[in-house]
Amino acid sequence: MQKILAITWLTWKAALRFRLFLVIAALLVLAVVGLPMVIKDDGTAQGFTQIILTYTLSSITALLGLSTLWLSCGTLARDVEECQIQVVATKPIARWQIWLGKWLGIISLNAVLLAISGGCVYGLLQWRAGKLPPAQQAILRDQILVARGSAKPASMDAQIESETERILENRLKTAPVDKVDLAEVRRQIHEGVKADAQVVPPSYVKQWQIDLGFAKNYLKGRPLQLRIKFNASQKNNADHYLGMWQVGVPQKTLLWQSETMSLPQDTFQEFTIPPDLFDADGVLTVQFVNQNENIALLFPLNDGIEVLYPEGGFALNYARGLAVIFCWMALLSALGLMAASFLSFPVATFFALGLIIVGLSCGTLSETVESGSVGVGNEETGAAGHSVADIVLIPAFKGILTVAGFVKSSSPIDSLSTGRSITWLELGTVFGQVVLLIGGGIALIGMLLFNRRELAAAQGTQ
Repeated sequence: MQKILAITWLTWKAALRFRLFLVIAALLVLAVVGLPMVIKDDGTAQGFTQIILTYTLSSITALLGLSTLWLSCGTLARDVEECQIQVVATKPIARWQIWLGKWLGIISLNAVLLAISGGCVYGLLQWRAGKLPPAQQAILRDQILVARGSAKPASMDAQIESETERILENRLKTAPVDKVDLAEVRRQIHEGVKADAQVVPPSYVKQWQIDLGFAKNYLKGRPLQLRIKFNASQKNNADHYLGMWQVGVPQKTLLWQSETMSLPQDTFQEFTIPPDLFDADGVLTVQFVNQNENIALLFPLNDGIEVLYPEGGFALNYARGLAVIFCWMALLSALGLMAASFLSFPVATFFALGLIIVGLSCGTLSETVESGSVGVGNEETGAAGHSVADIVLIPAFKGILTVAGFVKSSSPIDSLSTGRSITWLELGTVFGQVVLLIGGGIALIGMLLFNRRELAAAQGTQ
């Protein structure tokens, strides 16, 4: 361990010698302090947090990500190009220890920079929150500066699939279809059943039952928030739609009924509901009455309705969010060092950035994987083209999509800006998937490549 820590200290000295630490620290503080001054919020709690949390944390992540890639690619590649690594490699220290020491140096540097910038954001958030009107401060405390858990209705996938198969079977009995068209017919039936499960026709009532689970044990006497989103079948003049909400079950729980609400479509809305409306099993019954004439409303199955409940404080939740960002930086440092293990500095940087850009192109990759080929399809028949490259590229694209899915599903910025809880389990999952599984695999590849690299031979070709 002493050898690894020695390399870690040398990495710190290199970063300080290049003045990277001071430059990035200055840019981070400028992003934290400058953005809220340049971009004005609308005076609401939501607008306030969007500026302070969303923009500043996104800027911090981008700056740290770029500096991490630059340093991780440069610290190893430059040591090889400038003949410094040969001096270290001839000492009684294994190459994997050199690699690991540099990785620890980079992530410890990131930890310090992230702590400084994250602390500035937290302090600025608390200072600016005190300048909001009292009503907005109350919204901030209840909906944003808090860690809220989430509960949604049970998945309807099984019921939709079952109903799809039943309708398809009945249709085939009366009107057989060709085998070629069977998949398309089934898809159309599936979409119809799914739409029926989401739609609320005019003057109809739709009911959801939401199980709060273990949270029911500590939610007695505590108000909850209902978060909803819907789409309208057609627009009206005001682009606002009428509806009434009822929560609870008569004679089983307390019953609460809202006034008629006028709400916009295709945007999330939150409102508070009184405490103790769930039954003894922790099930909250929610009903919605569509009061619009000739306009059906559609509540998406995934995010149409959600119950948010207090689960913890903001400070600890914020620290867990920063820890998730730190896991991302650890992955980027492993990626940069892996590229520098067998490439020169410019090529390693280009290679690492290329992989990140490919990982962000999830839409295109998903379409390619679904079609099963990177070849050009036949426009007349609609059939996908095929090539020899499919054998290598399609599995590679699937792997990239899996990795990108791990990282994207763990984004803490949206959770923090909406007051969502980032649990210890979620943090542990991110650490296991992003750092240990993906980062560990990249690190292993990087160590193997660096161990097999001919340092002197590489220098002889310069």
